[in-house]
Amino acid sequence: MKFTTETIEQQIAEILATMPETNGEILRKLISFIDLTTLEGSDNDEKVRQLCQTAYGVENSAKSIPSVAAVCVYPTLVKTACDGLGERSINVAAVAGAFPSGQSPLEIRLAEVRYAVEQGADEIDMVISRGRFLAGDREFLKEEVKQHKEACGNAHLKVILETGELKDPNLIYEASMIAMEQGADFIKTSTGKMQPAATLDAAFVMLTAISEFYKITGKKIGFKPAGGISEPADAAKYLHLVKTIAGNDWVNNHLFRIGASRLLNKLVEAIG
Repeated sequence: MKFTTETIEQQIAEILATMPETNGEILRKLISFIDLTTLEGSDNDEKVRQLCQTAYGVENSAKSIPSVAAVCVYPTLVKTACDGLGERSINVAAVAGAFPSGQSPLEIRLAEVRYAVEQGADEIDMVISRGRFLAGDREFLKEEVKQHKEACGNAHLKVILETGELKDPNLIYEASMIAMEQGADFIKTSTGKMQPAATLDAAFVMLTAISEFYKITGKKIGFKPAGGISEPADAAKYLHLVKTIAGNDWVNNHLFRIGASRLLNKLVEAIG
């Protein structure tokens, strides 16, 4: 399968032309897909405790507003997040594997993953080594994803492609397929630490790969756009792409997440 920017943009335009009006039901669904995230050098225990309070505090049965799907933090703050959430049905995700660059020896990256899981992480968001992949080393990508999956144990693995650095949609497709073949539970667009972060173009390619992979293997792999998604209207576009390309089976927080830090409050305000 070969992609061009022109055909991708044309097909996205056709899909979005069928998009329904963003109503309260859609806004509530979007809240349930959020990985509420803080990934700053200034993060500390108190900031993460506040993040957890926001994650479950948004739930409002009177307004049928759900809680978010997960909170996402650095490995050193996983235990704080676990304690802050208690027994609530909100997962704890941790970025690991030398986030955001991936530029550390593989064994050190794997040790960070194991540490995060030992601290209680339910999900690991790893980054691939874009430099090695762009240099043509496909075997390293296969090996690093495979070993990160093994290091996760029972935790789910989300593989971040950093599509803004891969750029070429055909490389994004190839990296998506390799990640899924090697055990990724999710593929994710971006770290949010560089521009462009999540884009509809990258989402289209990744969702096409997910759909093709499902047809070949029968395995449903999740999708997570992340980085720069702060407006409800933009989040709704990603949801519509997921529903149109992957299908209705993906419209749940087991197979679709949105990585965001600013989106939640705007969704709650839009619900009113």
